[in-house]
Formats: sequence, C-alpha cells, structure tokens
Amino acid sequence: MQEIRLYSDGSSRGNPGPGGYGTVLQFTDSRGEVHEREYSEGFADTTNNRMELMGVIRGFEELKKPCRVRVVTDSQYVVKAFNEGWLKNWMAHGWKGSDKKPVKNIDLWQRLADAMEGHEYSFEWVKGHAGHPENERCDALATAAADSVG
Repeated sequence: MQEIRLYSDGSSRGNPGPGGYGTVLQFTDSRGEVHEREYSEGFADTTNNRMELMGVIRGFEELKKPCRVRVVTDSQYVVKAFNEGWLKNWMAHGWKGSDKKPVKNIDLWQRLADAMEGHEYSFEWVKGHAGHPENERCDALATAAADSVG
C-alpha cells in the first residue's frame, strides 16, 4: 500500500467571507525520490472550518487507489474529529452532536468520510505559522486562493 503524506490548510478572510484551501500530497517512490502535487481553490463565501475540511477532502479525492495516508494539518477541528472519535460518534448518532443538534458542515464531513473509504489514515496536528515547511506552503496556497476571490 502506497504511503502518502497529505498536508492541508484552510483560510477565510472573514468568517464567513472569501476563503480557500491549500493541499500538498507527497509520496516517496522506490528509488527514494519525493514526488509532490499541490492543489488549491478559492470560494467567495465560506468559513475557515469549511476550508480546513475542503483541503483534506481534496487530498483524499485525488487518490486513485487505496493508500496509507498521514494527514498533517493545523486544524484542531479536523484532527480532533478523528483522534477523539467525534466523527464516529456523529455517524453513529445520525450526524448529531452531543447536544443532539445536527453537526455543522455535515455535507463536507459526509464527503470526507466517503473519500476516505478504502484508505488507512492517521491525523497529526501541527502548530500553524510555526515554520513547518509543508504547513507554511499550504497556508500560502490557501491565502492566495482566498485572495483570488475576495
């Protein structure tokens, strides 16, 4: 199974407001060469959390065969949904949170759950704006995308 590193960040100029995401996919081939692809897109009216989700979704949707994916993001919203079991609980309870209200951004959480099917994955949080090279690159892609529609 191919190992992939999926780096992602989201940005919003206002919340809601113009926003964008940036995603970097990396893998190392059998010769030890690192290959990288970048993706970004801007939206005229969105939120930061939606863009954080879209970055991860885009990365998974680009994968054409089952992979082992390490997701690295500065979004605690995304990381905690997996590492603290929020997503499994939401799914088990009909997409309702502990407050019995519908989960925010349900359309994107469902899209992400679908995109992740067949893959093995882990989620890792990194501090944003702290010099992590791929996170900084994703931030640059996300803010440029947000600015392109703002």
